[in-house]
Amino acid sequence: MGLKHRDITDKILHIFFKVVYPQLGYGFLEKVYENALVLALKAAGLKVQQQPKIQENFQDHVEEKFFGDLLVQDLVLVEIKTAYRITKQHEAQLLDELRATPYEVGLLLNFGPEPTFIRKVYDNQRKNITWE
Repeated sequence: MGLKHRDITDKILHIFFKVVYPQLGYGFLEKVYENALVLALKAAGLKVQQQPKIQENFQDHVEEKFFGDLLVQDLVLVEIKTAYRITKQHEAQLLDELRATPYEVGLLLNFGPEPTFIRKVYDNQRKNITWE
């Protein structure tokens, strides 16, 4: 059994490691990396949405908020960090975003001193929310 949405995540990771990080390196604000990723992903033929607006439901109240940094191909959430290293809080943030949305696959890309990533999957079958 293969990884869910592997074709998309492989392309994102290739662009992260081989295109954007080598050109920009470490030290910019997250928004600089976000914008560069968008340009590179679109150039590779991928559909990319910045700051996707996602409905969040809490105790029968609907809140709309910007959630996550990028949504690629309407399937993969991408969270961007510029930290020295990825922390448990960063991972928890990505998992929470996956839990609260219909998206099942997320990538945490860290543009730190060494480029690193974490891939998370949270299957919709495990979620207590249904989406229309």
